[in-house]
Amino acid sequence: MAANDSLRTVGNDVNNGRFFRLFAPLNFYHSVSKGRLGLGAESADTLIDNALMNVYLTKPEFVRYTESGLQMQGKAKEGTASEVVKPRFIDMKSQVVRPTTENNDIDEIRKKPIEMFVAKPNFWKFSGDYYLQFLQNYVTPNWYKGGSNNYSMLGTVTLQYNYNNKQKVKWDNKLEMKLGIQSSESDTINKFKAMEDLIRYTSSIGLQAHKNWYYTAQVIANTQFAQGRKDNKTKVYSDFMSPFNLNVSLGMDYTVNTKNNKLKGKLHLAPIAYNLKYVDRLDLAKSFGLEKDHHTLHDYGSQLTVELDWKPADMFKWHTRMYAYTTYHKFEMEWENTLTFQFNQYISTNIFLYPRFDDSAKRVEDYSFWQFKEYLSLGFSYSM
Repeated sequence: MAANDSLRTVGNDVNNGRFFRLFAPLNFYHSVSKGRLGLGAESADTLIDNALMNVYLTKPEFVRYTESGLQMQGKAKEGTASEVVKPRFIDMKSQVVRPTTENNDIDEIRKKPIEMFVAKPNFWKFSGDYYLQFLQNYVTPNWYKGGSNNYSMLGTVTLQYNYNNKQKVKWDNKLEMKLGIQSSESDTINKFKAMEDLIRYTSSIGLQAHKNWYYTAQVIANTQFAQGRKDNKTKVYSDFMSPFNLNVSLGMDYTVNTKNNKLKGKLHLAPIAYNLKYVDRLDLAKSFGLEKDHHTLHDYGSQLTVELDWKPADMFKWHTRMYAYTTYHKFEMEWENTLTFQFNQYISTNIFLYPRFDDSAKRVEDYSFWQFKEYLSLGFSYSM
């Protein structure tokens, strides 16, 4: 009888425990070595012993136990199963609970199409911050230090609509609008004037280079809402689209995001940048560095933008933005700092600190090219 036929014949005897040796963790059995040295025709057991001996000689590292060690553990408990349990086949259709109605109209239910809704991933994220804050100051005419009554109101809206597919592409869009109006009794010419005025749109699209680094194209455009005036003067110092600045740059972004999310933001380095300055009112052209009777100025250079949000505590947040642009003949730098103290969900106070340097503008007598602005406000706030 052939060896395979012998194995098949013995395999029909499910009570034969010799096959267990082929599938259990490998042991060194004394009978295997003895049987290998015996004479006579090969039986099914001899074939199993030959397979085990082949492993002993070629892969001894696979042999984990010895027969002597097994004997020290004692015999197997009685009452173990000696039969192979046949698999039980269950008709799953019979287990399905069919829907029922008051009229038991199952056929009508089956005719109705099954509606499926597959939610697509949304890679867009919208957020916004809103502030409406007030400042009021009153002094009597006989106040020993002098002074005048004044009132001011500041409204701020910041909207962000960003795209991130969590793979390679990011597109960030940010719109900032600020308008602060002040009324002072000491100013007899201007009943109201703007103390803070900004419209700024920033858009950057990036392709991931490595981890937090992105190849980025960035656009920054800004102007203001209303005319800029000074106390008791009719002269207009700035106006809507006077000036209007457009900066387009190519470079790389580095995304900042700590593990605890307390510090977030990004750094934009652009060795190639184009800047357009447009002044609609010709009488203001020279004060913004343009030639007389010219509306536009084009130049090229390099640009740096740093924008970070640091929130060390729930009640305190610091937002900082630094913008620098140079043509290597002139230099412009702005550093905006907003310190926010959030008393509760709707009440907050802001401290705004804004140093600025610009050697392209006309220099005011007795002053350097450095400028500085600061204000403090208290009022309502809302974030989403």
